[in-house]
Amino acid sequence: MAEGGKRTFQMATTPNFQLTQHVIDMMKCLISGFLIPYVIMFIVEGLPLFYMELSLGQLMRKGSIGAWKTVSPYLIGVGAGSLVVSLLVSIYYNAINSWILWYLFHSFQSPLPWASCPLNRNNTGFIEECAKSSATEYFWYRKTLNISPTIDDTGVIHWGMILCLLLSWLIVYICIVRGTESTGKVVYVTACFPYLVLLIYLIRGVTLHGATNGILYMFTPKIEQLLDPKSWIDAATQIFYSFGLGFGSLIAFASFNPKSNNCEKQAVIIALINSLTSIFGSIVTFAIYGFKATYNYESCLERMILLLTNTFDVEESAITADTLDQWTTYLNSTAPDKFATISSQIEICDLQSHLDTAAEGTGLSFIVFTEAIVNMPGPSQIWSILYFMMLLMLGIGSMLGNLAGVITPLSDMKFILRYLPRELMIGIVCLVSCAIGIIFTTESGNYWFVIFNDYAATLALLLIVLVEIIGICYVYGIKRFRQEIEMMMGHKLNLYWTITWVFISPALIVALLIFYVVEYATSGKLSYTAWDASEGRSVNLEYPPYALAAIGLLVAASTSCIPLMAIIVYIRKQLKRGSKL
Repeated sequence: MAEGGKRTFQMATTPNFQLTQHVIDMMKCLISGFLIPYVIMFIVEGLPLFYMELSLGQLMRKGSIGAWKTVSPYLIGVGAGSLVVSLLVSIYYNAINSWILWYLFHSFQSPLPWASCPLNRNNTGFIEECAKSSATEYFWYRKTLNISPTIDDTGVIHWGMILCLLLSWLIVYICIVRGTESTGKVVYVTACFPYLVLLIYLIRGVTLHGATNGILYMFTPKIEQLLDPKSWIDAATQIFYSFGLGFGSLIAFASFNPKSNNCEKQAVIIALINSLTSIFGSIVTFAIYGFKATYNYESCLERMILLLTNTFDVEESAITADTLDQWTTYLNSTAPDKFATISSQIEICDLQSHLDTAAEGTGLSFIVFTEAIVNMPGPSQIWSILYFMMLLMLGIGSMLGNLAGVITPLSDMKFILRYLPRELMIGIVCLVSCAIGIIFTTESGNYWFVIFNDYAATLALLLIVLVEIIGICYVYGIKRFRQEIEMMMGHKLNLYWTITWVFISPALIVALLIFYVVEYATSGKLSYTAWDASEGRSVNLEYPPYALAAIGLLVAASTSCIPLMAIIVYIRKQLKRGSKL
């Protein structure tokens, strides 16, 4: 057991960080219908590992690298891998904050710039790309991303987005530069403000027409999803992100706890609040999605009724929403030639398909929700400002947690602080991260963002947490770890923790790792979703060789730390032993 340096900061930042960490991702995960897998993963994986990292940080009183070096010098690579993952996630995650700032600034315009399609140069109609897609998609893909047709077309830098990226990194730097005490104060704001906005949206959302359709959609079990192994790995991955497992930030925050702190009680409370907050946010989101889907469904019915009424000799009130299908079949059979002239305009109006569409795609926050905001009763600007302010608070809170997994272990390295003041060291980290993040502001930037999002952390986190469990249970020794926790806590450790640490969690993670590798090995060539501006829709394309090489480097950057550092430690020990002979 290591005491480490003086630690005076209280654990208050940890729950706030966990409340903000990837809440929006959790909402997207519930869409896939795996609330049941999420709950199961919470019990057998999330909560036990969350408590294990908190107790390790409080016990060792060091950041991730120092804590794992104390467990075993051969496990220093676990801390290094966590640092790399946190850095990579921070680099691309702050790009999301820059998009949020972009939308927030445009939210002050009246009308909102994504409320309708812009006119073409001749003012004779809408811009073709927007007309073939939608106003919200056009603003996202063209005005925000200025996206290229493929990843090969780097294009030019979006200077407006560069300014937003610089501002987002400046905000993060200001929030963390004065140390963990100022970070804690900031995180209180970033955690509490979203609750206020969610409450406002809940009150407004449940009163919207069609809100119950979205809520029922959210809680309706999807059996086919439960039988799909990918739903389980997605639920497990979301647990890692929402709880911050494997990032090193939990160990970093817990290292500031007083040794007498009851981190067991804290772990249970934080984990429950975390997940319940995510579900609460999802209810709000799906209520508004239900309104949007119902609005689009009823608009579709109105268009079809108007089309049939104007085309055929039918009384104005004869066709209703209930009789639309019967009239369509009847008119098609009695006047097929005339019906053929409008067949290309016929739409199938189905509420379920609109709900499915409302809940898909990577533009969950920037396409679907913005469209719902435009159609919500009342001033759209107010709803938009509140929404993107909430996302910004969540994003800043997540960034503070991610960077804690980088800054704390670097601060524990005395040779770094010997030559660099802490403020300068943080500034260099932010500046380098911002410089790398410039790639996300190019026309192909969104494709690189997806690569970072899909491959920078998922496999690495599974491997890191697996080695963490092995290191605690079988290298440091579960008996020794239990005894030190019981001495620190002042009471016996519940058997639930031991069983999950020693048996259930490692077996589950091994199964997930096997499935993850097999899935990618059997899926053929990796592909990505590109935007076809001429058609106004998304298309699937295969990654070029250099993109596959970048994916390999991202995965190796963190996973290779574990074996490489172990080899380096072994070689150094052998050299020291040889020099003594």
